[in-house]
Amino acid sequence: MNLSPESLQAFAQAAAMGSFSAAARRLGKSQSTISEAISRLEIDLNVSLFVRGARQLTLTEAGSSLLSRVQDVLAASDRLLRQAGQLAAGLEPKLTLILSDAYQASQYQARLVELDQRYPDLEFECFFAEHADVLDLVGQGRGHLGLLAAQASYPPELAHASLADCADFGLFVAKGHPLAQLPRVTTEDLLPWRVLRLSTVADQGAELDDLPGSGGRCWSAPDYLLLLEMATLGFGWAALPRQLVTGHGDGRLQELAINGWPKQVRVDVVWSRERSLGPAAAWLLERLLSS
Repeated sequence: MNLSPESLQAFAQAAAMGSFSAAARRLGKSQSTISEAISRLEIDLNVSLFVRGARQLTLTEAGSSLLSRVQDVLAASDRLLRQAGQLAAGLEPKLTLILSDAYQASQYQARLVELDQRYPDLEFECFFAEHADVLDLVGQGRGHLGLLAAQASYPPELAHASLADCADFGLFVAKGHPLAQLPRVTTEDLLPWRVLRLSTVADQGAELDDLPGSGGRCWSAPDYLLLLEMATLGFGWAALPRQLVTGHGDGRLQELAINGWPKQVRVDVVWSRERSLGPAAAWLLERLLSS
């Protein structure tokens, strides 16, 4: 059984307006066309949809039950046509963002709201990575855009630009850690204690920061959230985005007072020069840079 979209639309409109003639005027059709379309729908569904009164239509129990289903079908049809039109106009079917914990969560949430409002049917994917892993994923085409703490240099195949806002980084330890008991900390105070460093999958062994060493006592992880968890468990001290600690530290970390910290770190966005950005990615890039 193939249900006519016109019949479904006629039924929904007649139910909303309370008469065939009002539905016909709204849809720009004749009353007889609307009446015939609904009659065909009733035959196809083998139920009566309306009690046809002298002055106004009333939905039958079956019609009332089926109305929401018909509205769902019409809404799905609208989404199908809208997405097909966007794809035909060049909209990418999927947008992938590689995100660093250095990027402020409030800004990220605001951009997602805008993206949802502008492209409600676009498939969106986001996952976290840092430093060389961001560059590697964008370079491979696995992500369209990448956000990361600014790097000293970038591969020539990647374009980059700086966002208006910077990320604040501080040095943190668990509140029960001996370092947390010191009113001020020096570099020499850090040396006896394990450092928790950021690492990457794509560039193993590379120095990703200028933190002092701890005599080889080092644990590492590929994202800041894992480093935060290590720090809260008392395994060492770490340089962490302050907004990440505020959002996920649950009051378990102490920021160290030490010369040169906290630091402001520029946040960059990167994209491939070898692949053209689709409309949604280009729009998101513009919003990231203008916010």
